[in-house]
Amino acid sequence: MIIGVPKETYPGERRVAIVPATVPSLQKAGFVVHLEQGAGLEAGFTDKMYEDQGVVVSDRAEVLSKAEVILQVRAIGTGNESDAEDLKALKKGQIVIGLIDALTNKNAVEALGSANVKSFALELVPRITRAQSMDVLSSQANLAGYKAALMAADSMPRIFPMMMTAAGTITPARVLVIGAGVAGLQAIATCNRLGAIVSAYDIRPAVKEQVQSLGAKFVELELETGESEDKGGYAKEMDEDFYRKQRELMTRVVAENDAVITTASIPGKKAPVLITEEMVSGMSPGSVIIDLAAESGGNCELTKAGETVNKDGVSVIGPVNVPSSIPYHASQMYSKNIANLVLLMVKDEKLEIDLEDEILKESLITDDGNVVNERVKESLGL
Repeated sequence: MIIGVPKETYPGERRVAIVPATVPSLQKAGFVVHLEQGAGLEAGFTDKMYEDQGVVVSDRAEVLSKAEVILQVRAIGTGNESDAEDLKALKKGQIVIGLIDALTNKNAVEALGSANVKSFALELVPRITRAQSMDVLSSQANLAGYKAALMAADSMPRIFPMMMTAAGTITPARVLVIGAGVAGLQAIATCNRLGAIVSAYDIRPAVKEQVQSLGAKFVELELETGESEDKGGYAKEMDEDFYRKQRELMTRVVAENDAVITTASIPGKKAPVLITEEMVSGMSPGSVIIDLAAESGGNCELTKAGETVNKDGVSVIGPVNVPSSIPYHASQMYSKNIANLVLLMVKDEKLEIDLEDEILKESLITDDGNVVNERVKESLGL
């Protein structure tokens, strides 16, 4: 069985799907790994590091033609025009595994369907206990939360911690984290370690204890949250009336902080707007907003993906693909996740995809020329 790992071509993507340390577990299951030359360089992994683990290093055409299973960070088809030649190189029956943005990227889903491959979207791996080791959304969000805290600290004209010096006492910065999922909790922990006074808000009351355990104050608003969490642990999309009341109550809280990190997103949906232009204007000059939901529309009304917007002296930063800015450890975690999914497809050193398995069934997108995932079909209107 041959696994192919091509170099990522998605704009700005620096991660690699498999790192050298993960290779032995795949070999033990019966795989031979083929890697495109230079695929791991931007993440800090040289071709020699792979060759020392028994990986065959060759050119892209050979990797794509020989592989039975193609492992990527951004799956073929998600790069649109840049993927045209790769799509032509795919063969019927090949297995493609990676991030597809399958609930929103209709072009990628249809392209993979037309290529007659079995494609698996890692972002759709169900949030069940057995699949935790395959959960790329959580592993990458963890790093995004960490980096968001550093970005806030680096962008502000003040420091995070309190300092008592001969030149006087410096008061600590105040940071508000909106959304206490994996990214939010890591942002809270990192800001706290840097010495800021941290508070956090989430529509799910159940996360209050987690927030407090990290040394932050949990902000409670007088809102009827009802069933605010789905079975996968994600915050549910609420109606516009709820978000309007939430914004009204949040205005004062936002104004009290020097930095706001927003992380609220709903898979397959546009991110809810939680911070209005008016709320930004109420913040002190020099304040910073780091919007981790920028790629799905943004939690701030002023957010522009990939840009920094200045409003009355307040910087609204909309970073994209944050995990890729820490490619070494992001690749390390991603590699472990994707390898665990692949190993689920192997029995007695043969590929055997059991679609009775909930994990494989829910993450399979296309097969035999058709889009077979009901959730994806509903989301894309197919």
